[in-house]
Amino acid sequence: MKLGLNSAILGELTFEALVDFAAENNLECLEVCCWPKGKAERRYAGVSHIDIADLGDDKVDYIKNYCKEKGVEISALGYYPNTLDPDLEKREVYVNHIYKLIDASSKLGVNMITTFLGRVPNKTVEENLEIVKEVWPPIVKYAEEKDVKIAIENCPMLFTNDEWPGGQNLMTTPAIWREVFKILESDNLGINYDPSHFVWQQIDYIKPIYEFKDKIFHVHYKDIKVFKDKLDDVGIMATPLKYMSPKLPGLGDINWGKYVSALTDIGYKGYTCIEVEDKAFEGSIDEAKKSVKLSAKYLRNFVI
Repeated sequence: MKLGLNSAILGELTFEALVDFAAENNLECLEVCCWPKGKAERRYAGVSHIDIADLGDDKVDYIKNYCKEKGVEISALGYYPNTLDPDLEKREVYVNHIYKLIDASSKLGVNMITTFLGRVPNKTVEENLEIVKEVWPPIVKYAEEKDVKIAIENCPMLFTNDEWPGGQNLMTTPAIWREVFKILESDNLGINYDPSHFVWQQIDYIKPIYEFKDKIFHVHYKDIKVFKDKLDDVGIMATPLKYMSPKLPGLGDINWGKYVSALTDIGYKGYTCIEVEDKAFEGSIDEAKKSVKLSAKYLRNFVI
């Protein structure tokens, strides 16, 4: 396994400074965020370390050579919108950028993108699965043609009132994964596995690793701390941020030794990336860098 970083937390850095930071801290890979240029709609969105709208051959060669020189691989190009947004104009914008992301990933020889499946928040799972049948088959087919893998993160995108009641990403549970993989049967569609999202959903975050071992394309390291006293007060029907908080690996409820052990059990040898969303380390770019260093130092107990 290769240990790296999702670049969102270091959005202030240039691409070169990002790669330099990874190299200086012995991180072997980067999940590089590639949002369209413009204002971010939410925290950790809008980061664009590679502008894929301006990616000519010279730029492609430059990026490849810079990464090779520093000994840092790009694990995936990341972009996490709601591709099933009920606003059809927004949906079209998001899906079009996914196609551009696939093209860019192919040009760069990365051959993987990380994203969300999307969801219409006020529709049922079953209704959303029907929409998946309309929106996603051509995307997956295009990825197959470009030899690019699509790794869908299992984040519900259900944290605040504006995402209520269903969240903005359907790919949230093993039961739904099975249904999606029936609809979209492809070796190019898989999972960006983040155990933290299972913790607050009260789902076993180890067991699915074994069932979906052939579908795990990419891995996130992010922790979650559930505050039992708050949960007892507001209940599981409340928006999750009322009773839990994202934390650095080792500062939450996940047993990381057990988690990495399961990944080694299935023979996973791919990319594993630290994802920082811990508000305790958002005060400055120096604090953000510190959070990455602390996370990497901890995770090196398990990933060498």
